[in-house]
Amino acid sequence: MQVVGYETDAASGPPESDGDADSTAAASGPIGGGLYVASDGTVDFVDASPGTELAFGLGERCCAGTVHEGDHVSCDAADAPYCDEHSGVWVCARCTGTCLKDEMDCHESHAMYLAAFAPDVLKVGVTREWRLGTRLREQGADRAAHIRTFPNGRIAREVEAELAAGDDLVDRVRVPTKLDGFGRAVDEAAWEALLDRFDPIERFAFDYGLDLDERPVAETMAAGTVRGWKGRVLVLDRGGSTYAVDARDLVGYELTDAVPERELQSSLGAFGG
Repeated sequence: MQVVGYETDAASGPPESDGDADSTAAASGPIGGGLYVASDGTVDFVDASPGTELAFGLGERCCAGTVHEGDHVSCDAADAPYCDEHSGVWVCARCTGTCLKDEMDCHESHAMYLAAFAPDVLKVGVTREWRLGTRLREQGADRAAHIRTFPNGRIAREVEAELAAGDDLVDRVRVPTKLDGFGRAVDEAAWEALLDRFDPIERFAFDYGLDLDERPVAETMAAGTVRGWKGRVLVLDRGGSTYAVDARDLVGYELTDAVPERELQSSLGAFGG
């Protein structure tokens, strides 16, 4: 079986806000997820919800190919997770207001949001308005605010690019940076100071139910008890330590039944108080 994708259960995103910018809608509790695995052209879903025991080793890794109409088309290229032929960047993700498509098609309402990642990384982003809750959860944001609504994506991207050109906001946050904040609190003073510059339409606070006292150890593995997900990061308990796995780093690997007893870096918590 080869890992060809992953999914975080973003359906459990933030509740509907009452529109009062002075109130914060809280989205609490663990969320599920899983891995898509392919074998002989068939794609199956391996559940990785909280409490699930995963017991896979990792074999060879190569391009994950592509999934078309539910069927997997394999690729034996050595590049992983995808070779040049099967990799693709959503063109809208690179947009700064000048459409990169042959014809602009983002003619629906777009929401601009601010997101905080513990302890003090502040991001500006844009998504289709109906997808706001899902987008925030799949990024693993700790705090968020819907600040503007635009009639189309072009205008929204223009304003996003202007804000991201400043010194205090970024328009992308990489997984290692997010991991630095696991088990830490958001700098509330910095977050509130940012919001004071805007007039939020909705505000959100997120708790992913991970109950972390410290940052988990970054590893690439598929064995352990699932504690939960935060964005695309799968958190596993194994051997008295807690590990954080970027699910994208699993894509392309063959899963084996033999879990290696290799030496893993342990967190301080594994040694007791």
